[in-house]
Amino acid sequence: MTIYFLRHAEAEDLVDSDFDRKLTPRGLEQAAKVGKFCASQGLTPSVILSSPVTRARQTAEIVAKALGLEITVEGWLACGMESTTLLARLAPHTGCHSVLIVGHEPDFSTCIGDLLGTNEPCAILVKKASLTAIEVVWLEPAGGQLEFSIPCRLM
Repeated sequence: MTIYFLRHAEAEDLVDSDFDRKLTPRGLEQAAKVGKFCASQGLTPSVILSSPVTRARQTAEIVAKALGLEITVEGWLACGMESTTLLARLAPHTGCHSVLIVGHEPDFSTCIGDLLGTNEPCAILVKKASLTAIEVVWLEPAGGQLEFSIPCRLM
């Protein structure tokens, strides 16, 4: 299975609540660019799972629309997700060829690092609106292989 990690696009500065921060006009463009890139490259996941946090959900919805898919909002993808949670929650999806998850930093860097078997906390940095693909051989720590990591500016 391939796990696509998509960090949310650029969001507005902190308003009343971090949960409610919306995408900026640039963030909306970034999300559309990611969706167009995925469609043009045939990167169509079996399922799209999104954090319920507004900026992530907006990013997921824009990408899903470009791919003709629906999203599933998952509370466990909200800020603060741990690798053990990711592995446990993706287990029911092991029959899928690929899963796109939309979420946050530093959660994604940590999870990607754990899947790749690196225990260097600064080894991975997932930029806003970047797409990282991990081919999972075993759904466990050090069970994945990096396929690619593309920042939005190169899409």
